[in-house]
Amino acid sequence: MKVSVLTLGCKANQAESAIIEADLQSRGCNIVDLHDTPDFCVINTCAVTSKSDYESRRFIRRAHKAGSSVIVTGCYAQLNREKVKAMESVTLVVDNRDKSSIGQVVTGNTSCLTSSSCLPGRSRYLLKVQDGCNHACSYCIIPNARGRSRSIPIETVIQQIGSISDSYGEVVLTGIHLGTYGYDLLPKVSLSLLIETILSRTKIKRIRLSSLEVREVDDQLIELIQEARVCKHLHIPLQSGDDRILMKMRRTYNSREFIDRINYLLSRVSGIAIGTDIIVGFPGESNEEFENTRAIVESIPFSYLHVFPFSARKGTEASKMPSGLDPETKRRRCLELRGLGSKKKMTYMKNQIGKTLDMLVEERDSSGACLGTTGNYLKVRAFVESACVKDIVPVRIARADELTLEGLPISKI
Repeated sequence: MKVSVLTLGCKANQAESAIIEADLQSRGCNIVDLHDTPDFCVINTCAVTSKSDYESRRFIRRAHKAGSSVIVTGCYAQLNREKVKAMESVTLVVDNRDKSSIGQVVTGNTSCLTSSSCLPGRSRYLLKVQDGCNHACSYCIIPNARGRSRSIPIETVIQQIGSISDSYGEVVLTGIHLGTYGYDLLPKVSLSLLIETILSRTKIKRIRLSSLEVREVDDQLIELIQEARVCKHLHIPLQSGDDRILMKMRRTYNSREFIDRINYLLSRVSGIAIGTDIIVGFPGESNEEFENTRAIVESIPFSYLHVFPFSARKGTEASKMPSGLDPETKRRRCLELRGLGSKKKMTYMKNQIGKTLDMLVEERDSSGACLGTTGNYLKVRAFVESACVKDIVPVRIARADELTLEGLPISKI
């Protein structure tokens, strides 16, 4: 049986889709692209923005045109169950909490052939250790789709990493609100304790963290990021640099707190890559408030920006707020910040020239060069003859272009 798995959205969704793929393979299915006319297509949807809604529907229509029976899951399907069920060729809508049953539904098999969660050819393993969110940001619908925060026990995480550490070079810890990991467990634990346990009890080569809130980057976590096996890379959403807008967003920090913590982090972890999210055109955002955001972005050496125009999500507090901002102004502000983000990324990349970085090899291109990702989340191309996929190799950075660093193997320097 041929099955295609299509995924939109966050790393938590990607982690869930990887598990679905591995489970399907263990049950004898072939994972194929949509153009290979699969018997079934599993679509893991997203609902974070109206564009995500549109893309989710587009994927469903594409799967129908390919002649597949379509199984839909994920946040868009969770929030729009009846609308999705009514779409042509949709066979089943699966709750977020029931994604692990999809392999059994597709094949009818109640037992799989192997318990392995490894996927051939992958170098990074996305491990979802937390789901749900207890916060109530005024613009966000995801807690409605994912429920309250829930964590996987540390022992379970250790077992999962132990089972894949020989097959992957890096594990990425993901969650809907990763920084609240362990708050719901008894006894209560923390993300820092989880990382410490992974470092002491597994041999995984590298640990990367997905998005964290600024207040969650405490001194203990900063100490752990300095460990050699922990990636020097954090994604910390700002969303707005104006305090009035942050209050309307129901964020849990102010602009001064964000700046001070980021500057402290930069002073403690030399060369760390820090990415962020910005929402442009939140209801009522004035030109002065946008300029406050731009000023903060200019003042902090972010390595990249994710800039999103505000998207009203039905059922959220923000969707009921009067906007007052015309689409053209919103578009112009997005372009301005994205341009600034591109400059900051290039500055960060150029600052790597002459440095030695550890590259996780992910593939080889047609010329035989290794392509991979550094601990500080940059793409590198380097000729390293003896390296294999999932190896971590040191390379000296020689130059930078718009997308990729060029590296030299240390042995040839």
